[in-house]
Amino acid sequence: MEALIPVINKLQDVFNTVGTDIIQLPQIAVVGTQSSGKSSVLESLVGRDLLPRGTGIVTRRPLILQLVHVDADDRRKTGDENDPNAWKNGRLYKGVDGEEWAKFLHTKNKIYTDFDEIRQEIENETERISGNNKGISDEPIHLKVFSPNVVNLTLVDLPGITKVPVGDQPKDIELLIRELILKYISNPNCIILAVTAANTDMATSEALKVAREVDPDGRRTLAVVTKLDLMDAGTDAMDVLMGRVIPVKLGLIGVVNRSQLDINNKKSVADSIRDEYAFLQKKYPSLANRNGTKYLARTLNRLLMHHIRDCLPELKTRINVLAAQYQSLLGSYGEPVDDKSATLLQLITKFATEYCNTIEGTAKYIETAELCGGARICYIFHETFGRTLESVDPLGGLTTIDVLTAIRNATGPRPALFVPEISFELLVKRQVKRLEEPSLRCVELVHEEMQRIIQHCSNYSTQELLRFPKLHDAIVEVVTSLLRKRLPVTNEMVHNLVAIELAYINTKHPDFADACGLMNNNIEEQRRNRMRDLPSAVPRDKSLKGPGGQSVSPTEQPSAEGEGPKTGGAPPGEQEGGTGTWRGMLKKGEDGQGDDRSKQQSSGSTQKGHAVNLLDVPVPVTRKLSAREQRDCEVIERLIKSYFLIVRKNIQDSVPKAVMHFLVNHVKDSLQSELVGQLYKSALLDDLLTESEDMAQRRNEAADMLKALQKASQVIAEIRETHLW
Repeated sequence: MEALIPVINKLQDVFNTVGTDIIQLPQIAVVGTQSSGKSSVLESLVGRDLLPRGTGIVTRRPLILQLVHVDADDRRKTGDENDPNAWKNGRLYKGVDGEEWAKFLHTKNKIYTDFDEIRQEIENETERISGNNKGISDEPIHLKVFSPNVVNLTLVDLPGITKVPVGDQPKDIELLIRELILKYISNPNCIILAVTAANTDMATSEALKVAREVDPDGRRTLAVVTKLDLMDAGTDAMDVLMGRVIPVKLGLIGVVNRSQLDINNKKSVADSIRDEYAFLQKKYPSLANRNGTKYLARTLNRLLMHHIRDCLPELKTRINVLAAQYQSLLGSYGEPVDDKSATLLQLITKFATEYCNTIEGTAKYIETAELCGGARICYIFHETFGRTLESVDPLGGLTTIDVLTAIRNATGPRPALFVPEISFELLVKRQVKRLEEPSLRCVELVHEEMQRIIQHCSNYSTQELLRFPKLHDAIVEVVTSLLRKRLPVTNEMVHNLVAIELAYINTKHPDFADACGLMNNNIEEQRRNRMRDLPSAVPRDKSLKGPGGQSVSPTEQPSAEGEGPKTGGAPPGEQEGGTGTWRGMLKKGEDGQGDDRSKQQSSGSTQKGHAVNLLDVPVPVTRKLSAREQRDCEVIERLIKSYFLIVRKNIQDSVPKAVMHFLVNHVKDSLQSELVGQLYKSALLDDLLTESEDMAQRRNEAADMLKALQKASQVIAEIRETHLW
């Protein structure tokens, strides 16, 4: 297990080089109020004076301190300590003369053996970023210390919690430091070392308060009580160290640090640890073996090791997942362009292919949220357009009175013996014309979908286009222009399809002839039924029947009785109308004058009430139609409905075909040649293949991150599975 901490240290270096915190590595963060002894605890763990010390705020940047244990006879490395050959059982075997040495990440491979020089470098680096008047920064300093006197640990020294701004510190210094501390200790893989001075009340400990915010269960918080030797006379920290005041799951460890006088007098850390041991034996003999700097170092090492062991499997998975994501991201950014002509042609071809594939339904990226491409065009044809046509009522906008008026208008000044065909033709054309609007709307919907496919191809299929915004805009413009060019042609064809149907009303159409035959049979059947109902006294051969079974010979001499039934099937209550087959016959026998009326009609008499003026006022809507008029209207309506359904079926079939031929297939066939013709020009090459400004930067960042993740994956892979347990 001792090999685990060096592995984490190597991972820390790998990711710090890239400057990212996407991977949360196990580490120990030291938290406490200002001047509570945080840096002194760290120095005790290292065993050397290496951190800036003094009153007020001294630690103004996070310091990531990696302690690497080396054997006394080992030598300082000249090469990279991340070399796996240099490690054996967690120990470092390779180097040059020297017992203890250190390295900063920002100075690359420079090796420091003088710890005063290390302290001076920390101060210089702090001032370089944070200024020299107590300002703070969240940019960390990375220091690695190799020594036979340390255990393998990764510690983070953080600025002390403060309340009142001094010097150049901003007014919200308390909030800034708090956010900086939380940034590190919020990491679930971080062990929190909460430092509190023994001469303050534990209940007022800011360190424990902040730790509890992110670790309410206390599973990763270890409390350290400093300044045991500075407590008021007559008091001790026994209750605190026993956990009776504030219990801490991982325990409380008391330490005694050097005073400022000791530091000024250059008292060594080794002497300080000896004095600390003597003090604990004297004041807290029962607790001496569970307190002190050495016990703290061993405890931290054990905690960190177990913590790493628990985190490593998840860490390994996370690194592999991120590596795959960054590989994909880097692939989407593409390689820097060398041959611009080939790249342009390749991108144009790829876009055209993807566009056609999306229409055909063979694209690599299948949309699952909604229909798109060819599937949506199919939906427009058969669902949207089909249902819209089916919802069009064959007789919509036509009332019976409209039909009757059209029949009358079609006869002109002359009374008609039959229902005029021109009335059917005029009315059916009016109804067929209503199919044009939904047909043109179908073209518009398909055009919109073809437009949407451009965006679909840009987003899902050809990520490379996003590298070249000008090329992307040019391609969109060319395709949009092509679609716009084809729209009037397609609309014209659809308009012509309806015009063709209007140009010639084919009453000999097989389906229409069948419908007419069926209708004639029904009418004949009705006529026979009416004839069967006539009184037997009426000689049926005297009534000449026209279409619909009504008398057509008003000049025929009626029988002596002159009753209403002599009209040959027209009911007595039939409305008066003009002379003719469908205008209605003169009502014979009305008011007992049927015989006289026939004679007067024959002689052309125009006595009042005996005939209807054809130029009279329009028929009122509320007027009750005669049976004859109803039959005529019914015949026309049935014919219109029958013919309209035939035309609708034709339109429903031919419009999608026309749209496919004139718009969809034409665009598919000519898209690539259009794109090449418009864009593949040497004058446009440089302009079109200009990358967006941040693309090269993002590509480099992604490449660096991928390299770091691959290296991290390699480092973790070196650990044998047995090391995990």
